[in-house]
Amino acid sequence: MIRFLTDLYRNKEIRTRIIFTLGMLLIYLLGTVIPVPNVDHVMLSAQMESNTLLEMMSILGGGQLESFSVFSLGVGPYITASIIIQLLSMDIIPYLSELSKSGNKGKLQMDKITRYLAVFLGYVQAITLMNLYKDVLIDAGWSSLFYMGTIMVGGTMFLLWLGDQITQKGIGNGVSMIIMSGIISRMPTTYRSAFTSMVSANGFSVSGILFFSLYVAVNLAIVILVIYMSQATRKITIQYSSSSGATRGKNVNHLPLKINSASVVPVIFAGAIIQAPIIALSYINQNWAIYKFLNTYMTLNHPVGIAVYAILIFLFTFFYTHLTVDPEKIAENFGKNNSYIPGVRPGKDTQKYITVILNRITLLGALFLVFIAVLPPLLPLITNNFIPQSTAPGGTGIIIVVGVALETVKELKGRLSQRSYTGLFNR
Repeated sequence: MIRFLTDLYRNKEIRTRIIFTLGMLLIYLLGTVIPVPNVDHVMLSAQMESNTLLEMMSILGGGQLESFSVFSLGVGPYITASIIIQLLSMDIIPYLSELSKSGNKGKLQMDKITRYLAVFLGYVQAITLMNLYKDVLIDAGWSSLFYMGTIMVGGTMFLLWLGDQITQKGIGNGVSMIIMSGIISRMPTTYRSAFTSMVSANGFSVSGILFFSLYVAVNLAIVILVIYMSQATRKITIQYSSSSGATRGKNVNHLPLKINSASVVPVIFAGAIIQAPIIALSYINQNWAIYKFLNTYMTLNHPVGIAVYAILIFLFTFFYTHLTVDPEKIAENFGKNNSYIPGVRPGKDTQKYITVILNRITLLGALFLVFIAVLPPLLPLITNNFIPQSTAPGGTGIIIVVGVALETVKELKGRLSQRSYTGLFNR
């Protein structure tokens, strides 16, 4: 590790990219503390202390919704728009399906459509958020809401520009780096709050120190588990046809299937499904019995809401995995490339074989994702709020941070290797 860091520092190009990335992320962090006008922040902090929906939206978008800053939406609207466009391009809208198969030009056009949709979703999210918290607004008129929404959506689009700059001139995927930095920036506050509630509030007792030590150890164990699950794959042996018997044994490769192919997308789907009816009904009539029922039971503060949340994550994990990994297309590509799975007939048998394996490993991935996502809202109920949700270990934020960190390290190693090969050929 020390040698790896030393090599990064000695490489001028990589060092410049790292400094540039840190500079862009510093601009982002500065923007998260610049408040949007027309907000009473004293009342805001009191109302948003335990809002699970806002916390999840903040984590997935890398923003600071609880502070109503200019970057409060983060890149959340863009992430949501990307998922929607990706789903619609899977033979649902022919135009988008053609663009997805049109190479780089089609990709650029889809990204443009995604950003237009992100602007619309950003306004919807911003105005919905402000409508739900009218009490903290100094002026709750529609002109003020539109003005504040424009500032927040403008912040989102500026963050996308920052992300593009990081991708081109820095290291890693810019949007992912912004989300990761937003999650990491919360960690010191989380640990400070945990230390205060477990140690300082109990007069630095031995039991309080032991509880905090156990809390830190559990967090480290979860990080290790997430790293293991993020890299875990099931390799299927592939044999390539060859007319030569001498080379037949050498034409072997592997098809890697990730245990958690869906990443955190099922969590986004599940959260949206649960909260969308509540938000929609809040505009119509908050006195309706159905609204009161949903607002009471379909939240992550109630066991029923947590159970529904877990079931939706489990089901969406299978749904999204089969959308992104299509066994039929894989079997078809095997036939085109003159390859096959040893002991399995080509065609339908190969498709069935891959489907069975995919379902088995997705079961493990779905259980893992449910465990990580449900742990923060479940712990306060189990411990009678001894561990509040704001400091509970787990959460999808860890999956995002670990995934982005692993990809960034992989890219840095690739750049170092490329640099070594370039130096070798230039000698």
